[in-house]
Amino acid sequence: MPNVETDRTGDPRSTAAAGRRRLIRWFAAAGLSLAGAAPLRALTPTPRQTAGPFYPSVPPLDDDNDLTRVRGRIGTARGVIADVLGRVVDVNGVPIAGAEVKIWQCDANGRYRHPLERSARPIDPSFQGYGRVVTDELGRYRFRTIKPVPYPGRAPHIHFSVTPPRARALVTQMYAADSPENQWDFILNRLPTDQRAALIVEFAHIGKASGAARAATFDIVLAPTGGTPSTS
Repeated sequence: MPNVETDRTGDPRSTAAAGRRRLIRWFAAAGLSLAGAAPLRALTPTPRQTAGPFYPSVPPLDDDNDLTRVRGRIGTARGVIADVLGRVVDVNGVPIAGAEVKIWQCDANGRYRHPLERSARPIDPSFQGYGRVVTDELGRYRFRTIKPVPYPGRAPHIHFSVTPPRARALVTQMYAADSPENQWDFILNRLPTDQRAALIVEFAHIGKASGAARAATFDIVLAPTGGTPSTS
């Protein structure tokens, strides 16, 4: 006969119930539930931010999720190669599959690929500047790009547009945690402190075996309407 653990009353059901109560308390302390490890408390939606003036007026023919290479060119983009990845979820932590995630940013010279860009700085011809991908069944996305650099008057940032199936897009921006320009960036600092923190991520050092020197995780939480109201 197999061994069955019992409590001091000799009733194995009491021990099982006590163990389940301990497990529930542990999950509650971690902010999780037993049903798929979904959060017990609603997540805070990712705040909206302006798209800015440099969203591509004509999306490039090469618009995949690797911005560090341009189809038809030899070589890679200048700058610190970085992988930017994360998940798109709703306020209950449920993954959103099939969401279109688009990013755009300036190159390592601080220049956007856009006809309104009037800078005299040279453009990096090996930097795509714009990319898109669709989230998988777990809500995951991934880009290979460069660690963002300062743009005149702005902290280093990457623009995001996230469009879930049958809903409007959330447009926001992501910032690098080690950038001193975050202290005075006028768009970032329009947000309350707690909302600011949701947009600032660390670009951690990783081994170059993968082809990237840094990696940043930016999880995006969509409200039922596609994000929090705009503050900018």
